[in-house]
This record gives sequence, C-alpha cells and structure tokens, in this order.
Amino acid sequence: MNIHLVNPSSVSFGTAVITPRWQYVLAAATPRHYGDPILVDETLAPINPESIFPGDAVGIGIHTGNALRGYEIGKIARNRGAHVIFGGIHATLYPEEAIELGAAHSVVKGDGDIVWAQALADCQSGVPQKIYAGGQIEAREFAPARWDLIPRRRYMWASVQTIRGCPKHCSFCSVWRTDGQRPRQRASDAVIEEIVQLRRLGFRFIALADDNFYPVTLTDLNLASQQKNTVRLNELNAIRAERFELMSRLAQLPDDTIFFTQITMEAAEDPDFLDAMKAARIKGALVGVESVTPEGLKDVYKDFNLAGESLIERLRTFRRHGVHVLGSFIFGLPSDRPETFDATAAAAIRADLTFAQFVMLSPFPGTVDFTRWEKGLGKNPPTIAGIPLTRRWLIPQALRPKLYWDHPVMSAEEIRARTQAVWDRFYSFGSIWKRSRFIKSSRARLAFVLISKIYRQMYADTGIATDSARVTWSGRWVRWLAKPCRHLFAGTPMPDLQIPA
Repeated sequence: MNIHLVNPSSVSFGTAVITPRWQYVLAAATPRHYGDPILVDETLAPINPESIFPGDAVGIGIHTGNALRGYEIGKIARNRGAHVIFGGIHATLYPEEAIELGAAHSVVKGDGDIVWAQALADCQSGVPQKIYAGGQIEAREFAPARWDLIPRRRYMWASVQTIRGCPKHCSFCSVWRTDGQRPRQRASDAVIEEIVQLRRLGFRFIALADDNFYPVTLTDLNLASQQKNTVRLNELNAIRAERFELMSRLAQLPDDTIFFTQITMEAAEDPDFLDAMKAARIKGALVGVESVTPEGLKDVYKDFNLAGESLIERLRTFRRHGVHVLGSFIFGLPSDRPETFDATAAAAIRADLTFAQFVMLSPFPGTVDFTRWEKGLGKNPPTIAGIPLTRRWLIPQALRPKLYWDHPVMSAEEIRARTQAVWDRFYSFGSIWKRSRFIKSSRARLAFVLISKIYRQMYADTGIATDSARVTWSGRWVRWLAKPCRHLFAGTPMPDLQIPA
C-alpha cells in the first residue's frame, strides 16, 4: 500500500513560497513499514492520477479555500481504487461534506499526528472508520516534520511550528475554536532540531507557522497578578519563559538564518519581547491590524487593537525594534465608508509597513462571523449554480461573489474595486522601491522587489480580480518570476551545523 499526501490547489506555480507543513508532519507520523509517502503539492504541479493504484491510501488536507479542488481529487482517487482520507481544518468542521462530495472513506478531525497511523492500519485491513477523532493533542506529542523528503529547489521558505492555539477570540478567525485557546507550546529542543535540519539542507528563511507566536501578553500577566491568581500567573510566566528560551537558542544559529512569524499587535507593548525577537533574527511578523477605525475594530471583536495615530505609532514600534510587519487589513466591514480605503492605504504607508495584505470580509466556517451570516440568510438562502450561498466554497470559482454581506452604503463591486485600488497603490513599483531603501545589499533589495510583486500577484489579482484574463496573466507572471526569486532566498547547505545548547 503506497501512501499519498496531497495538498490541493487549482493553480500551480512551479515554485512555492512556503512549504505546506502538514504534509511533512503526516509523513513523519506514517509508520516506516509503509515506506516513504508520496508528497504531492499542487501549488507546484497538478497531481498525476495514474500514480494512484488500487489499495493505496490517499490523504488530502483541506482548508475552505481549496476544499472544492480537494473533493475533485478525492473522487479521482476513489475511482482508481484507493482509500481516501480527508483531514485539515475544513474537513474537521464538515466531515460529512468530505464523505459525500469528496468520496472519502474516512475523515480525521483535529490533530492527525497520532491517529494517522491508526487510519492507515485500518485501511490496510479493509476496515476504515468513518471518523477519527484526533482532538487537540499535547505539544510533546506533536510529530516533527520529515524534512528529508522535501524537494529543496522548489520552495523559498521552510516552515516550523512552535505553538498551536490562540487565546484570542477574533470574530473572523476559527483558530481559537479548532486549535483551542490554550497555547500548546513545543519544547525548544524539538523546534531547534527541525530548524537545524532545514539549515543543513540550505534553507535560511523559515516561517514559524504559529497561530500566535505571542501567547502571553503583559495585560494577561497584570490581570493574573491583580486577581492574586498564583496558579494562573505561574502558568503564564512558564509559557513566557519558554518563549524567551527558544528565542535565545534561535539567536545562536548562523547569522544568515531569518525567521518570520505571526503575532498580535499587543507585542508592541512588550519591548523585552521585541528585543528578543530581534536578537533571534525574527525579522518579520504578520500582524492582524484589520481596521484603522475604532468602529471597525468593534465590528471584528478586536477592540484590544488601537486605531488612528495610536495605531500608526504602535506599528512603528515593531520597526524600531527591527521587526518588519506584514499588516493585514479587512475591507467591507459594516462601519467602512468610501474614505476608509484611502485612510487605510495612507496608514499602511505612514506606519512603515514592509508588506501589507488587504482582504475583503468573508465568512469562514467555524467563525463567529460565519455563524451570524449563516443565521441571517435563514433556512432558504439564495443559490448560485444550484448551490446554497452558505456553502460558498462549493460554488465554482468564476461564479463566486466577491462580497457576501449587503453593505449599508457601498455595493459589492465598489468595495471590490476600491480594495483592488489599495493593492495597486501599496504595491506600485515606486512604492515598493521606496520601502526597499532599508536594505543595503543589492541582491537582497532585488529579492524584496520580486517577492513584493509575486505576493501582490498571488494574493490580489487571483483572489479579487473579476477579469479571468487578468487572473490567468497573474498566474503566468508568478510562474515566470518564482524560480529566479527562489534562488535569491536559497542559502548554502551547512551539513555539519550543530544544534546550539
């Protein structure tokens, strides 16, 4: 029985920015007597159905964005006589859908690190269970990724996870429901071993693929102290101490090793943490800004963020501590007005953001927003191509709406066009070149310009544009640039690199 692990994608670029980590984790969780799994990442190249044989096991990991393509692959695999197993955040939320539409024999809900081996054994015995409850396992049980299987010349960045779960409860995010609000933090030994393995292979840019790299805020500590909750305070201090221990060990790695992660804006209140990030060469972080107005932050249950001039100053704090920010903004909130778009673009520029992304409000399954939206559409929601709008991910890509809520003052097309204009403004060549002035090396500056353009094409045109020709052109443009760009990020393999104490 051959094991296939498939990362679905409707668009293939030949080269990808970041590794799909789940494939390498499940590869590690695959018992060795099955042999090495066959890894197929469709962001690189489409799957070859003829590689699947009767009796094989095909694991397909899906999120909402690639679920439809995942179901297509599931039906192909089942038609070829393979056992089909779905997993991932979307399959966890909608296991019956994966069985009905994806031809799944089984669905793994939650973490697959442990139950994956049982699912394979049951498939081999011919008695696959319908549901495998992976749950939320403890950090000590996380499987380390099998990076020996990675095609080194196909990815710009590798990825290592240090923690699962996020204590926040943002209305547009499902992580706190699917991964939990209790941070499950890996020991630094396990994290460092993976990173050293990747650096030995030549990867010097590594994403710390965490739900929230900053799980304990100063506010959390102060609140526990004020409440005289000694048990809670000790727990929080232990988590914080482990974060600092990890960063101190990252700082001992070769100087050309660069990290990127995801954190909340509250980290800007914690200069000690930011200084530790700088020493560890965590040079970039995705920060969820969401909105530049107080009203917008209330719309998404994120009023712990700041707005206006205070927001700009808070974001500049990251830059002063050597951490470059990829700011994430949401358009289409009920409080947004036409002037919000220009104000957001101006704030992103004034705040010295290195990168930014501007997304339109979409209801994702498992979120508070989705529950509220689904309830508002009632028992008989509108349909497109015979598919209820509440199952929007099943609607063919070309027919999907760009906005799912009626806005009080703007049409969906106006919001889409204004969002596209903000992308165009922030990622114009002149704006990118101006932002690149902080880079001293001409090679690194060229890499910054190329990755900025690739990021813009991959995440703006392909997701927002309504013109199919523009979408096709963007995909082709990325394929042309991705390969030379990857060479700019590659490092020299260091096979003799030792694990720092």
